[in-house]
Amino acid sequence: MENFPIINLENINGEKREATMEKIKDACENWGFFELVNHGIPHDLMDTVERLTKEHYRKCMEQRFKELVAEKGLEAVQTEVKDMDWESTFHLRHLPESNISEIPDLSDEYRKSMKEFALRLEKLAEELLDLLCENLGLEKGYLKKAFYGSKGPTFGTKIANYPPCPKPDLVKGLRAHTDAGGIILLFQDDKVSGLQLLKDGIWVDVPPMHHSIVINLGDQLEVITNGKYKSIEHRVIAQSDGTRMSIASFYNPGSDAVIYPAPTLIEENNEIYPKFVFEDYMKLYAGLKFQAKEPRFEAFKESNVVNLGPIATV
Repeated sequence: MENFPIINLENINGEKREATMEKIKDACENWGFFELVNHGIPHDLMDTVERLTKEHYRKCMEQRFKELVAEKGLEAVQTEVKDMDWESTFHLRHLPESNISEIPDLSDEYRKSMKEFALRLEKLAEELLDLLCENLGLEKGYLKKAFYGSKGPTFGTKIANYPPCPKPDLVKGLRAHTDAGGIILLFQDDKVSGLQLLKDGIWVDVPPMHHSIVINLGDQLEVITNGKYKSIEHRVIAQSDGTRMSIASFYNPGSDAVIYPAPTLIEENNEIYPKFVFEDYMKLYAGLKFQAKEPRFEAFKESNVVNLGPIATV
């Protein structure tokens, strides 16, 4: 199988721009994932976020996770566990309003670093959306506008740690799924692997790389591109050695944003995907996350009862 796509974003402004855009196009059309290096986020900020995330897990979450494992009897399972994930998580919201100040047990340094990191990621997400617009032949800003709704996009971060697992063959770190939202930016551990994507029926490792940001596309971009880009099934394999850190930030449509295929990407009689309000999709996704995505799209095709209202723009 060909190598996992790694893109040097530094080349987007030089003589290698055309080749870099082609690499991004190929990654979006054939992988749904790619890994960015030289993305502009300071390495010292990433190092600080990683250090503080790992410190926070050890101090505030590790013992709680061990107690949960003991309570559920997960260390002694003999058959595959299909309704739980081997992960310790918490969530931060950045847009439309931040809740970082409300999350208990975070140090002031951690709050400050995560706010700065989120601002950098937000800017990177919007830059990437415009590069996708260019490759798709959409006007600049189209995807950001499609995500906007009445209050702007939603943006949040899932911080996860995947501790050593005694039965990695029976318990997944995170079960296979596609992401519901827009564009996902992942800062993952560069020493402990585990993330895999499904390509052509084969599970492929997403390589851990120091100071990289992994990008993947969510269901909303599949709909807006009318299937030209696809959200890809992925999972996390639990490891028997080492704790894997994962900081995944989700740049998603606003809750009331109306999502539908871009008219210029619909060929005659070829509108494959439905129109819906993002919040309605998320309500459906909540109960079906670990199932195939296609029935979710079909459910909205058949409903025709969505109150779409006016389409808000920036």
